[in-house]
Amino acid sequence: MYTVRPVTAEELLGAAERLGGLLADTVDGGASVGFLAPLDPGAAADWWRALAPEVGAGRLLLWVAYPEPGADPGTDPSTDASTDAGRRVAGTVQLRPASTANGRHRAEVAKLMVHRADRGHGLAGRLLAALEAAAVGRGIRTLVLDTETDSPAERLYAAAGWTRVGTVPDFATDPAGVPHATTVYYKALPSAADSPGR
Repeated sequence: MYTVRPVTAEELLGAAERLGGLLADTVDGGASVGFLAPLDPGAAADWWRALAPEVGAGRLLLWVAYPEPGADPGTDPSTDASTDAGRRVAGTVQLRPASTANGRHRAEVAKLMVHRADRGHGLAGRLLAALEAAAVGRGIRTLVLDTETDSPAERLYAAAGWTRVGTVPDFATDPAGVPHATTVYYKALPSAADSPGR
């Protein structure tokens, strides 16, 4: 029903407007992802475009989920299934490897988003699993993230084997500007040599 795959800097630029729509939908839905509502879709698309140099340099890895063309009433049925051009963006997630010499074994997970129309199909879990598998392949052994305390995302991370570290009061505001606590999580990954299929 969905295709999840990493995107290049060039592909990111081509999908920036569609990713901007996803970001605006996420903010409109009340998720605390660093923006205040209302978020202009054009400004959201510009935010994605600004990430292209980091993606191109490998400092940021980005996955995008697309509905399969035949399964998505929002996609033109004549869309070429061999390309993602023109396909609606259903979700995304980012991995930011640490840049310090003593932290190359760790990375931060950020901006896990699923469009409200695509929730309830396990897509967030698929995005997270794709990211974790890629992290193992890159030799990353420790992942960290933070999320709004008591948000639905906490159930996802707990089910996916993440460990809750603690909370920081009033760490960030929701899109309406109301401060909320943030919960920090980490996950220890197996080494590439210990992964199944090796």
